[in-house]
Amino acid sequence: MNGLLLVNKPIGISSFDVIRQLRRSTGVRKIGHAGTLDPLASGLMLMLFGTATKKAETLTKLDKRYVAEVQLGANSTTGDNEGEKTPVSDRVPSFEEVEAAIAQLTGEITQVPPAYSAIKINGREAYKRMRAGEAVEMPPRRVTVHEHVLISYDYPRVEVEAHVSSGTYIRTLAEDLGKLLGTGAYLTGLVRTECGRYSLQEAVVLDEADAAMVEQKLLDI
Repeated sequence: MNGLLLVNKPIGISSFDVIRQLRRSTGVRKIGHAGTLDPLASGLMLMLFGTATKKAETLTKLDKRYVAEVQLGANSTTGDNEGEKTPVSDRVPSFEEVEAAIAQLTGEITQVPPAYSAIKINGREAYKRMRAGEAVEMPPRRVTVHEHVLISYDYPRVEVEAHVSSGTYIRTLAEDLGKLLGTGAYLTGLVRTECGRYSLQEAVVLDEADAAMVEQKLLDI
């Protein structure tokens, strides 16, 4: 089997778990992906079979679209629901304040990626260094937030949709929103809905992806 499979990753498993499951269900060994999703995130993953694995670097650079849920009032050591929470403020921003802060986090911006990430610092993943008790300094990067829209707001919950360049961390967008509002914030939910021209609506359910289905659904790239 050679080609691209669009998969809807469920919450609670790692990106490599998706590869393991597809290997078991299809018998194919040469499987990769074009961009990870954290275990607490769900949604679209581009899974590459056979010769298509050579396209991983190109596909990883595609823009992404996400729907994210953010909790105001506290910070998290990991930037999401997995970390240790520290209360910051119980101030309740107005709808207009939240909208204005989101507008500030649109366009070309500078981000400091989360230390609990797979970015390699001197050859080793940052999250592994953090778990080993090392101090990790993450270099800032320029990213582009093409679109950042407030879907709903019911304090302390904020729901947004973001269309971003490759390399943008939605956890960091959530934390930066909390900084702008003076409330603190962390990510509580994340769904990737698009990668470039590929949509979650076209993706297969991971548990249903047996050899026959995969062979039928593989896309040429």
